[in-house]
Amino acid sequence: MINKFKDRIIRIFRKYSLPRWLVFLIDSVIVLATFMFACMLRFNLVISAIKPELAWRQGLLVLGLYAIVMLIVKSYSGLIRQTTIKDTFNIIITTTVSTATLIIIDFINRKFGQIPLFNIPLSILLIHYGIVTIILIFFRVFIKMFYEFASSTTRERKNVIIYGAGEMGVTVKRMIDGEARSGLRAAVMIDDNWRLQGKKVDGIQVYSQAILTEDFTLRNGIKVFIFAISHLPPKTKKLVLEKVISLGLEILETPELTSWLNGHLDVKQLRKVKFEDLLGREPITLNLERISSGLENKTILVTGAAGSIGSEIVRQLTKFRCKKMILVDQAETPAFFLENEMANKFQDCPCKILIADITRKEKLDHIFKKYKPEIVFHAAAYKHVPMMEAHPHEAFRVNVGGTKLLSEYAIKYGVEKFVLVSSDKAVNPTNVMGATKKICELYVRALPWKQAVNTQFVITRFGNVLGSNGSVIPLFRKQIEEGGPVTVTDQRISRYFMTIPEACQLVLEAGFMGKGGEIYVFDMGEAVKIIDIANNLIRLSGLEPGVDIRIKYTGLRPGEKLYEELFSNDEPQLPTYHPKINIAKVTEFDTEAILVKIDRLLADLYTLTGRQVIERMQGIVPEYTSKYEGNGE
Repeated sequence: MINKFKDRIIRIFRKYSLPRWLVFLIDSVIVLATFMFACMLRFNLVISAIKPELAWRQGLLVLGLYAIVMLIVKSYSGLIRQTTIKDTFNIIITTTVSTATLIIIDFINRKFGQIPLFNIPLSILLIHYGIVTIILIFFRVFIKMFYEFASSTTRERKNVIIYGAGEMGVTVKRMIDGEARSGLRAAVMIDDNWRLQGKKVDGIQVYSQAILTEDFTLRNGIKVFIFAISHLPPKTKKLVLEKVISLGLEILETPELTSWLNGHLDVKQLRKVKFEDLLGREPITLNLERISSGLENKTILVTGAAGSIGSEIVRQLTKFRCKKMILVDQAETPAFFLENEMANKFQDCPCKILIADITRKEKLDHIFKKYKPEIVFHAAAYKHVPMMEAHPHEAFRVNVGGTKLLSEYAIKYGVEKFVLVSSDKAVNPTNVMGATKKICELYVRALPWKQAVNTQFVITRFGNVLGSNGSVIPLFRKQIEEGGPVTVTDQRISRYFMTIPEACQLVLEAGFMGKGGEIYVFDMGEAVKIIDIANNLIRLSGLEPGVDIRIKYTGLRPGEKLYEELFSNDEPQLPTYHPKINIAKVTEFDTEAILVKIDRLLADLYTLTGRQVIERMQGIVPEYTSKYEGNGE
């Protein structure tokens, strides 16, 4: 019977919560009622001794002053069933400031005038102060205790380790303990501050990271780990994550304080950690002055603007005072979403979305003639290795042919800077996509040798980006959601990874670093095994590899390498002023011969078989090795 009553009450609590305006109204009624009661107490409950009209007017004066202070302090804004010491403190501030102000008004009135409305006896003010403070606090505590009584069902809660014993950690502890629907219970805390270790914070024992062992978690029934600390260094977070993942715990983190609802944390805001945190990469420091001066009041053209890399370049560009952005992509649906994002989030940024194929001469000529871009970021390309392996004609037509047309129009219309987004697959390529990227690099490097041009051509080269369209992370997540198996091509395969924002920030930095002709290669950190990514993503989903989700090895796909390279043997790396950007010192080559071969292959492209296309590309890039088995028809 009692449990049914509790269930009914908790359903009401989950469905409804007192709106702030109603809490404000209840507090106001309490203020006025307790003032009238204080007046009665002052005269020993002899009602005939009170002047009702004067007492009522003074009560409204007190209520008006309290209301002003409540609006300033916002003592009514907290979620009642999650009342904290901070909420109690706000009530004390409200009643103390209001009473002190009324005492000052009364004192001034007695000294300089005798207005009856302001002549409130000090004893009434003090009696009212004590009563209203107690009742306002009791109202909140009663609701909180009633909610805890209703939520104290027999439902089992998961024990939690909270990482961080500071203010945020205490807030998380109180939030999950006071929220039955969270299904969580704060068991212990961890903090790196040795002064807190061995002590209790808000009734919870604080330990060092040494307790992160299988024995401790099993003995204490720990099921969940919550990050509750701000500004944790990426490398520290990576080490902690690796340790916790190995224990098979569910891992959550607390959002930034700025994203809390009305300044209060709710259990629904706890979120799963991002895989990117396992990279442990430090935030990038950009030369904002150099980038800003290069972009200020300039018209920028971005190709592939609706893709993973292109759209993030656009987002990074919105931070600078560009004159206008011309955003080109041939995919209408992603372009539609980009247009909506620009309209909703970046209203102050002038931009134009254009549906266009970069291999169409007439369209490109029209764009350059009409908008006269001064900076070009070229991110449009076919990039999926297996798909391009099966379609070498299209890979060459779009990746090389598109780059050729864009760079030629950039020269024709006096573009100041042309930034080509390349790939680490261009180094000693073993697939069609990588070979086309290498040929694009050769082409834009050869152009200035062919003719005197003012356009600066810059090449940026980096590896895989986490979360890009068709990349391994979204694929694995989808496979995990579907119950597996998670497919990995080879147990030994590894890749370099960086985040999309990080890659695009470095593209901007490198774009305004040199004078043209350089190949900038980004520091990708350490190579990561794909099997480790699969295992960690499964564990981050609260599952066990090989038990809940099976891993299936499918064998290397056509053109796929076991290990990627950022520099070839004939490309020694040179440092720049930026620690995460190096220059590939490339050897000279026969520019005229390269340009002729590219032109001939584009002219003959659809008269050739797939094998012949690849042989022609090998004539341009001798280090290109291929195991192509199709005919490309």
